[in-house]
Amino acid sequence: MPSLLSLHVFAGLMALLSGTAAMSFRKGSRRHRETGYVFVASMLALGASGAYIGFTAREIVNGVMGVLTFYLVTTAWLTARRADAQTYPFDYAALLVPLLLAAGLAFYGFEAANSPTGSLQRYPYWAYFIFASLALFFAAGDVRMLVRGGVSGRRRMARHLGRMCFGLFIATGSFFTRTSLFPVVFRTTHLLDFLTVLPLMLMIFWLFRVRRYSWSFRRESYRSAAASMSLPSR
Repeated sequence: MPSLLSLHVFAGLMALLSGTAAMSFRKGSRRHRETGYVFVASMLALGASGAYIGFTAREIVNGVMGVLTFYLVTTAWLTARRADAQTYPFDYAALLVPLLLAAGLAFYGFEAANSPTGSLQRYPYWAYFIFASLALFFAAGDVRMLVRGGVSGRRRMARHLGRMCFGLFIATGSFFTRTSLFPVVFRTTHLLDFLTVLPLMLMIFWLFRVRRYSWSFRRESYRSAAASMSLPSR
């Protein structure tokens, strides 16, 4: 499938470039939105093509990561497009995706654990359980959102940023760990490792910044409320 593989590689490069640009621009700005559209389209193409290639080649983990990437980017994009405290029937259907992925990964994890080598398709049994736990983690986020009737304010922003950044992390992990694609000078340093985990570092930075702003806003609100209550009546 040379044409599909070329599309997959091109979508991955576009996702890396547009994702880096989107995280560099101020959130909510025009340039952030424009590069974000390119990033979403690239990631959806990357996830769909990666899932098809992985399942066709019987590489279960690669196929599952493609589906998970598609799911994360889709739900993150919908979170940003909606208003506060909104849920739709689609959210209940989307919840089935990480649950089914976790069940499938757990099944193959037990199959790998019971094999003579303790692995399956070059992956050790514990890798399947780790990936299954990640899928369940995002499923728990969906359940929490549905129980609350949607997410608002900083929680909505944190959900959007976290899922976008983790989707980009899956892309960088798939791309930069293929060390044979890069010159020796890159393989003899830790540059590829740094580029692989860079989306996670950016995700932690932005989530901490969102939480810190939320805490500061709450403290100022409490102080304003306390000051208004202590004012003498006339």
